[in-house]
Amino acid sequence: MTKKQTRILHVVGAMNRGGVETWLMHVLRSIDREQFHLDFLVHTVAPGAYDQEIRFLGSSIIPCLHPSKPWIYSRNFQRIIREHGPYHVVHSHVHHYSGLVLRLAYQAGIPVRIAHCHSDTSAMQAQARPARKAYLRLMKLWINLYGTVGLAASELAGTALFASVAGSKPHWQVYHCGIDLGPFYNVVDIKDVRDELGLPPGAFVLGHVGSFSHPKNHAFLVDIAAEVAKREPAMFLLLVGDGALRPAIEQKVASLGLTDQVVFTGQRQDVPRLLRGAMDIFVMPSLYEGLPLVGIEAQAAGLPYILSDVITDEIDEVQPLICRLSLASTPGRWADEILAMRGTSTSFSQSEAVALMERSSFNIKHSIKLLTDIYYDA
Repeated sequence: MTKKQTRILHVVGAMNRGGVETWLMHVLRSIDREQFHLDFLVHTVAPGAYDQEIRFLGSSIIPCLHPSKPWIYSRNFQRIIREHGPYHVVHSHVHHYSGLVLRLAYQAGIPVRIAHCHSDTSAMQAQARPARKAYLRLMKLWINLYGTVGLAASELAGTALFASVAGSKPHWQVYHCGIDLGPFYNVVDIKDVRDELGLPPGAFVLGHVGSFSHPKNHAFLVDIAAEVAKREPAMFLLLVGDGALRPAIEQKVASLGLTDQVVFTGQRQDVPRLLRGAMDIFVMPSLYEGLPLVGIEAQAAGLPYILSDVITDEIDEVQPLICRLSLASTPGRWADEILAMRGTSTSFSQSEAVALMERSSFNIKHSIKLLTDIYYDA
């Protein structure tokens, strides 16, 4: 460790292949690692998809267990700071639980304490039971008391976590996480990619990337695919990701007679390659999001992008590729728009799309410059 090196502890559930975790890996790969040292505190001992690369790059994966038992978690956190510190920054990505994390960081004397909100959970908060609402109020209070910086993926995400304190401190701000645009310049052999996935010549491929979890709304996505298949027999649905709800979605696919037209890839390391080589259109009927970085990647890939209108319009960088629909619309209505949009990518080239992204706030270079400015304050 050099004398001037700033040490940052990121707090996250696990380092698997999700949007937040993938962004953190972009940061770790791109940041000046002589100037900044990043470690990752996780809430599990199960191996994460990125653990090996993180260690190869000189950082540590540090389990801090029992987050559901705050008295035990607090002792574990304090021990970790003693054994692995000192840290100049704690950067927490665990939504409301960041309240406890930042309180513990304050007690440990860590000067820069960042709460980073990646998701708009306002609808879930409104439906929470009284005990849950009391917990949320306490966590928001602690974030306000003990946080020195608040970052939000979007205005909607910021409202969800910082609503009670927004405007009371100048350091709560929207911060757009960036993506590495390098893979979107690589040459991709479409035939090779599709052959690898078992997609036949002439297939019309609807694509989606995301964990099999409630917010991603896979059940509705499968209903949409079924409607498209009625009108376009060459339809295939490509689902990239994994998660607890995957078995239920596989069962639904089978019940609709779509088994031969839906490809489940599991987690993949080559999402940009799949976006560019396998998909004709990207569909995201999410129930809620913060600001989905895979939507930025889909636009960088030059794909027509059909998404639910609950997702923030801050994501709309390549306007000719975007179509928004209400979740109240029928699967048939979504199918109509998908088929109407299928030729959009030919009228707006992928090179034009990625050039727009280069100039946007979603370029990882811009993202890291803003982040290091915050870390320099430590």
